[in-house]
Amino acid sequence: MSDTPETPRSNFIRQIIEADLAARKHDRIVTRFPPEPNGYLHIGHAKSIVLNFGLAQAFGGTCNLRFDDTNPHKENVEFVDSIKADVRWLGFDWGDRVYFASDYFEQLYGFAIKLIEKGLAYVCDLSAEETRSYRGTLTEPGRDSPFRNRSVAENLDLFTRMRAGDFPDGARTLRARIDMASPNINLRDPVLYRIKHGVVHHQTGSAWCLYPTYDYTHPISDALEGITHSLCTLEFEDHRPLYDWCVDNVSVPCKPRQIEFSRLNLEYTVMSKRRLTELVTEHHVSGWDDPRMPTVAGLRRRGYTPGAIRDFCERVGITKSDNLVEMALLESAIRDDLDAAAPRRMAVLRPLKVVILNYPQDRTESFEAPNHPKDDSLGLRSIPFGREIYIDHADFEEIPPKGFKRLVPGGEVRLRNAYVIRCEEVVKDAEGAIVELHASADLDTLGRDPQGRKVKGVIHWVSAEHALRAEVRLYDRLFRGPTPGAGGSDFRTDINPDSLRILSDAAIEPALGDALPGARFQFEREGYFVVDADSTPARPVFNLTVGLRDTWGKSRA
Repeated sequence: MSDTPETPRSNFIRQIIEADLAARKHDRIVTRFPPEPNGYLHIGHAKSIVLNFGLAQAFGGTCNLRFDDTNPHKENVEFVDSIKADVRWLGFDWGDRVYFASDYFEQLYGFAIKLIEKGLAYVCDLSAEETRSYRGTLTEPGRDSPFRNRSVAENLDLFTRMRAGDFPDGARTLRARIDMASPNINLRDPVLYRIKHGVVHHQTGSAWCLYPTYDYTHPISDALEGITHSLCTLEFEDHRPLYDWCVDNVSVPCKPRQIEFSRLNLEYTVMSKRRLTELVTEHHVSGWDDPRMPTVAGLRRRGYTPGAIRDFCERVGITKSDNLVEMALLESAIRDDLDAAAPRRMAVLRPLKVVILNYPQDRTESFEAPNHPKDDSLGLRSIPFGREIYIDHADFEEIPPKGFKRLVPGGEVRLRNAYVIRCEEVVKDAEGAIVELHASADLDTLGRDPQGRKVKGVIHWVSAEHALRAEVRLYDRLFRGPTPGAGGSDFRTDINPDSLRILSDAAIEPALGDALPGARFQFEREGYFVVDADSTPARPVFNLTVGLRDTWGKSRA
């Protein structure tokens, strides 16, 4: 799969942009990706990144990266840096167009002064709880704040003193004066500014104790940057009238159009930043980049590629209908990508020694095998073979079930790229556990079928003398059910206790010895794996990315 971002498929947003350009409403398209730097990006953000940057690229426009950093208590530079790294890794570039909402704090404050002067904003002394009570409900109108009719002069004085730090947190807010009887609760005099002392903002330091709300900051930031199409998820649809109100009532150079689309809901995971943060802080996972997390960093460490994630986002599509996307669709995207690109290697995850009795003790051979069965350009590799080899415990059954086509007592099996062997003896320990097999090899079967008989099974192996030892981390879905926390239950009770199994003594072929972190391989007959960041030459570590086929649902049916 190409590392170059694909051209977006047609969707209703693309059609809107095409119509706007045809009507000469805009000379060029400007979009933006506006994350809040209060956590790591997840697969849902990737959908927005692919959409915003992809549309800008498709129409010869630009896409800004803007951090909506209006809530400094939950934000830090770590999140800023991780977001930049993730967007770049996904294959997109914002050029010199990286912005922070905090870049506009002074302008936003000035606009708020103008709103007060026009009678469109006032300082309110109601507490947060009282404000909620006065707001009303979906079926009942709100009530005017007792401070709604303060004079312009008093509001200007109080707002200036709010900035100066004269009042404690929660003592006063600045609210828009719109309509307390509006059927849209978002228009019932929403809060525009609140006081927040005792926090050092990652961009502005201690310069401000007065912070604008997201609903006020976002539309004005869009307008100041000349955004033509402000794309957001459906939960902001009811906020659109407030978005338009803010833009209409301040002096900004353009009026962006807000367009909503459905957010990405993915099975067997959670997308809420609050819940993701709880998974990290409560140590249910090892960190934001834990390979079980739906974060871009976690998917990268799991072995996902930028191309596979972009392809997944395109497969999901852009609609206005909420839906739950099957995890199998994401897994199919990475499986298709790695099937075409990942070099093949042999790794025995649960080693069982096999001694080939008729093979000379002092003899070693090297067999050449393709690095990829469908891509000759990846070349060949050399695989050593000797008297003692390892096969996987799962490839031998003393009492085989019906249909078992691997090694059994007295039965034959083909060693991939090597000989046909027959199991002659099963060696057990004092407790009756199988510890070793003795076998014979048909030395005339290298590259040819045995004479007079058919051998159906093919298994992988590694030379015991030449094998390297590795740790293999088998990751599974983090939650047992497709909708964690459904019905109001605690989502943490749905955590899958078997989402990580560590095999500490896997045997791998020597060709894997120099693999660097991030390198991806297919372990033949096992799945796709990636070298983990914890890996060292002395102790390689591999993470399971995805199995060779989707057997998850069947195994839990």
